[in-house]
Amino acid sequence: MALDIPYRSIPDMFRKRVAATPDQHAFAHPAPDDSGPVWLTWAQVGRRADAVAAGLHGLGVGLEDPVAILANTRLEWIIADFGIMCAGGATTTVYPTTEPQDAAYIIADSGSRVLFAENPAQAAKVAGTQLPALTHVVLFDGTPDPAAAVPQLTLAELEEQGAQALAADPGLVDRLIAPVGPDHLATLIYTSGTTGRPKGVELLHGGWCWEGVVQAETGLLRDDDVQYLWLPLSHSFGKTLLCGSTHVGLPTYVDGRVDKLVELLSVIRPTLMCGAPRVYEKVYNKAVTTAQDAGGAKAKIFAWAVAVGKEKIALEQAGRPVPGGLKLRYAVAEKLVFSKLQARLGGRIRVLVSGAAPLSAEIATFFAAANLPISEGYGLTETSAGNFVNPPDGLRIGTVGRAMGDLECRIDTDGEILVRGRPVMRGYHNLPEETAAAFTEDGFFRTGDIGSLDDDGYLRITDRKKDLVKTSGGKYVAPSHIEGMFKAICPYTSQAIVIGQARNYCTMLVSLDPDAIRGWAAGGPLDGRDYAEIVASPEARAMVEEHVAQLNTKLNRWETIKKVTVLPRDLTIEDGEMTPSLKIKRRGVESNFAAEIDRMYAGSLAEI
Repeated sequence: MALDIPYRSIPDMFRKRVAATPDQHAFAHPAPDDSGPVWLTWAQVGRRADAVAAGLHGLGVGLEDPVAILANTRLEWIIADFGIMCAGGATTTVYPTTEPQDAAYIIADSGSRVLFAENPAQAAKVAGTQLPALTHVVLFDGTPDPAAAVPQLTLAELEEQGAQALAADPGLVDRLIAPVGPDHLATLIYTSGTTGRPKGVELLHGGWCWEGVVQAETGLLRDDDVQYLWLPLSHSFGKTLLCGSTHVGLPTYVDGRVDKLVELLSVIRPTLMCGAPRVYEKVYNKAVTTAQDAGGAKAKIFAWAVAVGKEKIALEQAGRPVPGGLKLRYAVAEKLVFSKLQARLGGRIRVLVSGAAPLSAEIATFFAAANLPISEGYGLTETSAGNFVNPPDGLRIGTVGRAMGDLECRIDTDGEILVRGRPVMRGYHNLPEETAAAFTEDGFFRTGDIGSLDDDGYLRITDRKKDLVKTSGGKYVAPSHIEGMFKAICPYTSQAIVIGQARNYCTMLVSLDPDAIRGWAAGGPLDGRDYAEIVASPEARAMVEEHVAQLNTKLNRWETIKKVTVLPRDLTIEDGEMTPSLKIKRRGVESNFAAEIDRMYAGSLAEI
């Protein structure tokens, strides 16, 4: 049965939210002195968005005209995005970490007419590039350059121009919104492909409105929630949460400073937070290593509490009752151990959501044991990010939940997950052949992921189709499954990358978490040494190899890791080894650390 979507477009949804709860908190940003959140009401956000829309209209932006945003996650990003939507335009998202060459390519390929840039440094990324469609650059911060080839103005100046236009013509934005319908282009998000140029994914208003409605329907979002939004808004995961918070009307604190996240959780005290697995892995690493480093009674109490929590979760996952004695033991475990972890996340968490990359089942079990259950979800840029999710009241660890709304899903003969429905893209921008190849004849999108559906519709993902490793012996290995297992076994891990394609055995590259490994080194011969010295030490290598030996006891013979290399540094976005949404770019890693990989296979008889 088709899901009822009560909106024609994002601006229609936004306007209805403003009208329904004008005086309620909408979005907050950090105060200039970091003294706490500064809240705007829906009415205030609405007025600013209208002013931006009228200002953009004055700059020549019309229906479906692309307008780019090149900035970190911040309130102004949201104001600009709503303004673009209300002008009838389409938002082209550009990650702030994008290199100048790629940023210029995205703005040129999209045909963006206006660019919102965070500051002059971001604007400089496209200076000196031939961008015939680009007519203006709008700065969130900093002073416009009067000598710039493309005229610059501040966001405040654009809003002032728009306010003047609205004073002269109060119905202007209403007329701009009226023709925008569900099948019009809303967003162009360029995938950070592992090779070649990024592809522009065309996402429509109807799909984003669908996303807003289904997030409420699944119980993920409620109007009494407080959300902490730090995810990149340039990514579809962040954008879909923006749609959900608009439909539901929940207050959202917006702050893209990841380094401030843990510190500010206790200030904002959210009930809802979404993130990539790396965030939860770091919390897990910190909790486990702190307990281990404490030693003695504290370490034993922690281990006992986790065992009690896992016993309770195992029964709940199996659909069996929890005996009274176990309930009492769990209450003690929560008071002594888990309450401290809950307090670290603000003390009010109702829902945690993980997406963008696979979450280790072991780490998911740990959080559930701590009464901080993580609803793992699944989706792609091409499908507006939110397709499957574990409902908070129906969590099944190891799965990504059930299909949201009326999304259709089937598993192809080779195990590939296929989906069809309103959140699926119109196509790749200016790439008809790639668009055709991405769909089956009957309109299902080929996700490129391998998985299976159980009898209740819960989806379990094995791996990326393109990431499956086939050894020279003909055996298939799923890297992300093994990598997730290792992260749970070794709490000092930052990243793990399994290597084995066309090789006669599997190896692994491991980077260590800087905070965790310094704690491990404290009090020993490596105490006080810098990161590079610690990870290069025989002691660190022995520690990692000991954890690899534990991993191998859980693997099939052909999956076992024969050799491991501890990397001299962590993986980075800047070095092309991770996407901005914190997914590993395997080709980038294998290219940058080719020498280390070759050493692990020196003398082997790998067949190509």
